[in-house]
Amino acid sequence: MTLPDDLLKQVRRWMDKAENDLINAEHTLTLRENCPLDTVCFHAQQCAEKYLKAFLVFHRVDFPKTHDLIFLLNLVAQIKPIETDIIEVRNLNRYSIEARYPGDWEPIPRAEAQNAVAAAKM
Repeated sequence: MTLPDDLLKQVRRWMDKAENDLINAEHTLTLRENCPLDTVCFHAQQCAEKYLKAFLVFHRVDFPKTHDLIFLLNLVAQIKPIETDIIEVRNLNRYSIEARYPGDWEPIPRAEAQNAVAAAKM
């Protein structure tokens, strides 16, 4: 099956943005002092979100503007069964809000931020 160039370009754009988020998360995590661990988690969530959207674009599945990884994962699962840890996805999912906006959130420990980056790579 040959795909149109414009579709492949759009998929590539989503993947490039996902990779940039992953690079940002991994690089920021190397900071020993004053590491903004919330930002690491936010970029990990964004990486996963953009890869899911790239997959959906590739398969020509429309999706609404959303940051909800569970919703996106359910769309993906309609195309291809996915073996993933739903708990990890739920953990990443919350960073679209908690890591991005001020609120009465608990501080994010370094180990949790490292787990978020690892989950984004799955």
